[in-house]
Amino acid sequence: MGTYGICNLSVIPCREEPSDKSQMVTQLLFGESFEVIGKRNQWRKIRNGLDGYESWIDEKQFADIDQNAFEALNKKLPVCASDLVQLVKHAQSGSMVPVLAGSSLPNYHQGYIAFGEDSYEFDGEINHPDPEEARKQLVEFAMVFRNAPYLWGGRSPFGIDCSGLMQVLYKMVGIPLQRDAYQQAEEGYTLSFVEEAELGDLAFFDNDEGRIIHVGMMVGPNAIIHASGKVRIDKLDHQGIFNVDTGKYTHKLRLIRRVLD
Repeated sequence: MGTYGICNLSVIPCREEPSDKSQMVTQLLFGESFEVIGKRNQWRKIRNGLDGYESWIDEKQFADIDQNAFEALNKKLPVCASDLVQLVKHAQSGSMVPVLAGSSLPNYHQGYIAFGEDSYEFDGEINHPDPEEARKQLVEFAMVFRNAPYLWGGRSPFGIDCSGLMQVLYKMVGIPLQRDAYQQAEEGYTLSFVEEAELGDLAFFDNDEGRIIHVGMMVGPNAIIHASGKVRIDKLDHQGIFNVDTGKYTHKLRLIRRVLD
């Protein structure tokens, strides 16, 4: 039987190599679980339950859970916190943990969440995924992240990258996405024209070598939200993203994909 864990802190760094000096490639938010697939000193190599992404985390920054709990948590997307930040109270010790927008609330029921031997009180706002309202909900949740600073590998309102933003927003409406932009570009189907784009559609951008390096989400007619310096809204046309502050194009449009039916 393998070893499994769950993030019991607000947000923790997941690194490319087992070292504090190694670059952060993604983050785990509170309540997100994983399988441990390797070990080196105090470091654990993990595979995320949400997207299968592999990275290294510090053994001091998670709680153990068993395989049954891990499998139960990952059978469906969890209830998520939708406030920018909300404190949860550990029922046994009374200690408080800040929980950020997009965090998982394992086994949520009437204001309580639980995993392993721990339970917490939570009285904040939660998501209510509704397929009929998913496009509207995506835009509403996106506004929570507006002006969040750009952070390579980030997935929280206090630091987030372009694909991390898309992954967390779609998680909040009950749809799993892969972690990186080039992986997300395989989701759904391609639209023929910018004019066909609707709320929640994903626009992808490439570099001079043709590699997809950026992603954003449509939030209105020719309006896109994306993380570039900060989470911001700019104009989009067939050429790409037009920065309204600098008056220049910053990203070259490659394709637009529709994930929502």
